[in-house]
Amino acid sequence: MTHSLVCPETVSRVSSVLNRNTRQFGKKHLFDQDEETCWNSDQGPSQWVTLEFPQLIRVSQLQIQFQGGFSSRRGCLEGSQSSQALRKIVDFYPEDNNSLQTFPIPAAEVDRLKVTFEDATDFFGRVVIYHLRVLGEKGTNKDPYRDLHYRAKLGEPRPHPRNLNFP
Repeated sequence: MTHSLVCPETVSRVSSVLNRNTRQFGKKHLFDQDEETCWNSDQGPSQWVTLEFPQLIRVSQLQIQFQGGFSSRRGCLEGSQSSQALRKIVDFYPEDNNSLQTFPIPAAEVDRLKVTFEDATDFFGRVVIYHLRVLGEKGTNKDPYRDLHYRAKLGEPRPHPRNLNFP
């Protein structure tokens, strides 16, 4: 069964925020399920969102709800595992409207995603997104050191190696 894979431990980054006003237009609004809030990028040739998940995931769908007039004609989804370089998973072609759009994703097991929005419909290159959902299943986390690396990013103390339970 597929469900939303973005959780509180998912680390997200965005290319820009309109007038650097993160309170009103920040990245947190991509995932808050509130119809009244949105991420609004600043102007530029392309905009992007990156997501780092606390474990491997199997992506099956990407859902995006743009504001009409501020969408993208072409998008690219890239992914990777651990510290590997990002590789292209799929190109997708959104419509310029306000509806929630669903894009099927070929099977990919990753822990990092980058969604790039190219060729914005707005003359200045701004993108406005009300909802961004990554659907699929949790994958297998075969690398116990991956979890340690992620914990360190969150500022948690590293456990002593003899206290770890490796498979």
